[in-house]
Amino acid sequence: MRERGLSGQATRQAAEQAGEAAQAATDVTLRFFQPLFDQLQAMWVGFVQTLPQLVLSLIVLVLTWVLAAAFSGAVKKMALRAHMRRTLADLFQTLTGIVIWILGILIASMILFPSVTPAQAIGALGIGGIAVGLAFRDTFENFLAGIMILAREPMEKGDVIEVEDVRGEVEEVTIRDTYIRKRSNELVIVPNSMLFKNPVEIDTDRDIRRYDIVVGVAYGEDATAALEVIRSAAEGVEGIVQEKGVDVFAREFGASSIDYTVRWWADSDPRRLHETRSAMVLAIKAALDEAGIEIPFPYRTLTFDEPLTVRREEG
Repeated sequence: MRERGLSGQATRQAAEQAGEAAQAATDVTLRFFQPLFDQLQAMWVGFVQTLPQLVLSLIVLVLTWVLAAAFSGAVKKMALRAHMRRTLADLFQTLTGIVIWILGILIASMILFPSVTPAQAIGALGIGGIAVGLAFRDTFENFLAGIMILAREPMEKGDVIEVEDVRGEVEEVTIRDTYIRKRSNELVIVPNSMLFKNPVEIDTDRDIRRYDIVVGVAYGEDATAALEVIRSAAEGVEGIVQEKGVDVFAREFGASSIDYTVRWWADSDPRRLHETRSAMVLAIKAALDEAGIEIPFPYRTLTFDEPLTVRREEG
């Protein structure tokens, strides 16, 4: 009996020691994690306190999305009704949406963070805008140049232009670049700032344009008769604008001929240029040949002050 009592007492002591060890471990764990628990509790309390502002900010952002979609769509429709280019209308639509979103985000930020004043928010936005502008200066330069080009509409799709030794047909004008297809079928992407800063020659700005060629007639021919033959042949060429007439002028004394300038008006399409020029050259050549008027080859006359001695070697 006594041994059984001693065994029970030892068991109780062991259980008490185990309980004390567990309590000590719990106390250590609580002391270690208590700052984390306190921080999480403070965060939860802060979240609960700011929950109304958060919900209100989300409502503002949803309203911003609705207003941006509605107003930007209305602006695009108005621009298209005003017969603006679709690219420019898309630009106004995008800018309207961006402005509305900026205002909505500023309002939502001031609701969520009451300590932020409107002046501080606008100042931060201005500093950020300056930093972005400096980082993307070339991009914004092309962007603004594209707006100016699209607003002024100096050229459109299908026009033939030349800028900085690049010549071809305009395929598309975007906000940043202009796509030009060369006659040899290569595509050249030109930054809009290049078009804005440099002279641009637009061949198809008008439906018709003037073309010139030069014709040389030998000095031994009747100059007046040659002029009339050239004029008559030029006026009979198909494809020229008869209302504008044909101009033929004696231009200058060339190295081996009297040179005449022939001017006429025709369609500004570059393909018509080659067709009418070819027809003009062939018609004038045929008329001069028929009239027996010589188109001379270039030649030089050498004059010597003293007779030349020719030595003949016998072979």
